[in-house]
Amino acid sequence: MAFLDPVFNPLIQPLLDASPFLAILVLSLVISVIITLVYKLVTNQNEMKYLKEKQKEYQQKMKELRSEPQKMMAVQKEAMQLNMKYMKMSFKPTLITMIPLLLIFGWMSAHFAFEPIMPGDSYSITAFFDDKITGNAMLVVDDNNTKILNEVQQPISKDGVTWNLKSEAGTHYLTVKTADTEQTKKVLVTTENRYEEALSIYDHSDITKININYNALKPLGYSFSLFGWKPGWLGLYIILSIVFSMGLRKFLKIY
Repeated sequence: MAFLDPVFNPLIQPLLDASPFLAILVLSLVISVIITLVYKLVTNQNEMKYLKEKQKEYQQKMKELRSEPQKMMAVQKEAMQLNMKYMKMSFKPTLITMIPLLLIFGWMSAHFAFEPIMPGDSYSITAFFDDKITGNAMLVVDDNNTKILNEVQQPISKDGVTWNLKSEAGTHYLTVKTADTEQTKKVLVTTENRYEEALSIYDHSDITKININYNALKPLGYSFSLFGWKPGWLGLYIILSIVFSMGLRKFLKIY
């Protein structure tokens, strides 16, 4: 989703650099406001209110008719038809916001999924190879600002070959070589919350994939745990958006 960078980076990147949690909080609120307003504008709120009230009436009737199964089934059928009508009306705003939301989620996935590689941090990359390839693989760095911490040349295996590295700030180009093929992977080392794409896939090549083994970003920190769960960006976004959406719908009296 790099084509969204000129739009989102100037607005969100300063927040992301200050605090990933703050950036996700702001995005969750903005997206929830937009979705809520679209929902209110494209639905007939008077009819939605009527349908909601009828749903409650049918629920009450079904409770009263528990001892009369046939009558309760008839009421339940009417309630299901009412629910289908309500869902159909609710689906229209979803269609309008679906594509923009998918684009935004794609951008967020490319910027909130991993921790950046900081100058002086140890990190690793793993190269994977075609099953028919044997022999050794070698890693070549582009300058003296990157140090390879383990063997430069290693035997190829089905689990791939991993190199541990340490780099100074900047963009670095790491080249994996076999006897007949080479592929280059770009790595960004920075104090900002930025990173290059983790996985590169190569078609028709002895080297099939190269992956940067990032640490997953935990916006609330690795020490925070919710019943053993440490939410990433998506889990945190879902929680915040539910809270914001419920609050906005109640505040704006949306049905």
